[in-house]
Amino acid sequence: MKFDKNKKFIRHMSAASSVTLGKHLSESWARDPKHLVFTLSRYKFISKMFVGFKNVLEVGAGDGFGSRIVSDSVKNLDLTDNEILNLKYYDKKNIKSKYFLHDFCKSKLKKKYDGIYLLDVIEHINKKDEISFIQNITSSLNKNGILIIGTPSLESQKYASLTAKIGHINCKNAKELKKLSENFFERVFIFSMNDEVLHTGFHPMSHYIFSLCTLKKRL
Repeated sequence: MKFDKNKKFIRHMSAASSVTLGKHLSESWARDPKHLVFTLSRYKFISKMFVGFKNVLEVGAGDGFGSRIVSDSVKNLDLTDNEILNLKYYDKKNIKSKYFLHDFCKSKLKKKYDGIYLLDVIEHINKKDEISFIQNITSSLNKNGILIIGTPSLESQKYASLTAKIGHINCKNAKELKKLSENFFERVFIFSMNDEVLHTGFHPMSHYIFSLCTLKKRL
């Protein structure tokens, strides 16, 4: 009996060891391993804020690897992105979630969620589209739903790589992110992050910022 249990344990460990990093995080690991830790820490923050939520959506999920952290804290997690290549990179072995393509710059969803989050997305949205983008996301929330936006701070771009600077066309400081969020929500709470440390310190010295938005307005 003990031998049978050991065999099951070995098979379980073997299956676990076959999990590989997603494409984007693999590139991060190869380029700068520390950055991978920072990225996963952002997902950990989301998972703590949404513990026990019934239906949650990630916007701009990429390859979906980090989403597993959130998936373990909520009852159901859906993933969406607007790039078909990211859907191809998605590996169901890492996380079993519904993954679909959608462009929030163009339309909202019919389904309503208790929580929606986007990490490293808003800085890639053209400024002329940001209002419709956030409005369509907000319209996809339940009445008491919560939205969390995470993005590199405007101040951090001084130290960003050339590749990041090319893609980051709409970075914001904490004040600007709060102002954008307050167009759609009555209560907006700003958090900062340096590396993997979350805090409420001096925002201009923060590399990454979050807005946690609740009590959505009637638009």
